[in-house]
Amino acid sequence: MAEKKMKIGEILVAAGAIRREQLNDALHSQNQLGGTLGENLVRLGFITEGELLKFLSEQMGLQHINLSKVEIPASVQRLVNAETVRLRRLLPIGFEGKNLVIGMVDPTDIAALSEVEFQTGHRNKAVILSATQFEQALAFFQAHGYGSAAFKLEKDASGGKRPAEGNLAGMLSLLLAWNGQDLHLSAGAIPSIRVDNEIRRLNLPALKPAEIEQMIMSILSPEQRRIFQSQMELDFAFSLHGVGRFRCNLYRQRNSVAFTARHVSETIPSAADLGIPDFLKEYALKNQGLVLVAGPNGHGKSTTLAWMVETINRERKSNIITIEDPVEFTFKHKSSNVNQREVGTDTHNFAEGLRHIFRQNPDVIVIGELRDHESISIALTAAETGHLVLGTLHSMNSTAAVDRIIDSFPANQQPQVRAQLSECLQLVFCQRLLKRAGGIGRVLAWEKMSTSLRVRNAIREGKVHQLRSMMQSNVDELVSIDWNLAELTAAGKVKYEEAVKFADNLVYLNELLKVRGAFK
Repeated sequence: MAEKKMKIGEILVAAGAIRREQLNDALHSQNQLGGTLGENLVRLGFITEGELLKFLSEQMGLQHINLSKVEIPASVQRLVNAETVRLRRLLPIGFEGKNLVIGMVDPTDIAALSEVEFQTGHRNKAVILSATQFEQALAFFQAHGYGSAAFKLEKDASGGKRPAEGNLAGMLSLLLAWNGQDLHLSAGAIPSIRVDNEIRRLNLPALKPAEIEQMIMSILSPEQRRIFQSQMELDFAFSLHGVGRFRCNLYRQRNSVAFTARHVSETIPSAADLGIPDFLKEYALKNQGLVLVAGPNGHGKSTTLAWMVETINRERKSNIITIEDPVEFTFKHKSSNVNQREVGTDTHNFAEGLRHIFRQNPDVIVIGELRDHESISIALTAAETGHLVLGTLHSMNSTAAVDRIIDSFPANQQPQVRAQLSECLQLVFCQRLLKRAGGIGRVLAWEKMSTSLRVRNAIREGKVHQLRSMMQSNVDELVSIDWNLAELTAAGKVKYEEAVKFADNLVYLNELLKVRGAFK
């Protein structure tokens, strides 16, 4: 059946529900920001969501479904796969006779109905679903799993108040309700939340520059405002009572303020929840050496590092000192003492904090991020002199992490750095977070490069690039991410298309999948 879109905007204008110039503004907004025309009309304040739903129901002769009055069994959810639900913005509701009722944010999307009919083998009956309630349903599935539990919409996913008020507290609350990674606020754009590595826009109007500035400046201390005004960049932590703690970044773009916030859980997830392999605990409990958690931004390095610190805190009697920008997870003193120092509050910068750290009698030194050659130099010295040093590093893979450390030094110092690193490096654990096969949630994939004679020699001799080909030999100290991707794909935890995005060597990945009978 060919896809056909009804001209809802023209009908609304003809009926006097909106003006022609409002339709043009909404069409322009839709072209820039996506979504349905109706959603853009609501975002711009030209019509309320209730008015829009009533109008669509009358004009199209379709029923409007109120999710707060229905319960959707898990068996009904599973009739339509989670990816179709998310991408097509629809939801199976239940059966009416032999017809499967499908709630749709865009009831004019005929192609989506055809796709669902093909998947389910049932004839469909479309009903109109509000965008707000659909987002609340996604938040429920994010928390409870799609197709795992009966769905019943609570009074409101944001604690009794719709986030349409547009205040910071409401949007941060929604970030948690959706189990999202980041909240993004930027002038001229609709507030958005990153969920499973994809940006999803909120059901709100685009923010004006003055609105963002007023919203964010109100949560800054006078000193933080002074730093931002002078440096035009600011990293800081923010706690919202009754909601949670957030790692925030404030910056300027197009002569206006922009803001990003990432939720930091107060409880550190377990190894099972994170998907952390057993061997990582062994390295967390080493007495000395350098252990690096590497990977791109937004792929869970800080959480893995926090799990390692908590493991030490629970199982060793040590003095742990962290230097972070800002402090994210907060630790209670258990078997160990955990002293957390925040850049800008407890020390001027990473290098300054590290220069004095040896006088603080540390057993374990935790560096939130290795950023420059001075910090790296002190970290190497600490690892060489009997301390365990844990840190994160932005890099695409484990060998690139080693190269980045060495390349941060001038050429005349690099031979000495290679020698130091070859002796003190214990492990580079490089990780990525992939979209789960069900479409909701993420799965950890990892790569391992641990110490051995061949690894030490390659680092010392400047032949780190040779280690990548060695990773295909499947030795214990060198495990390619492709091996882990093949395991996850064969187990049905991630889709092949998702694994391909993060593969280091596609030919090797396909060979591994053939061996596992998961690729033909």
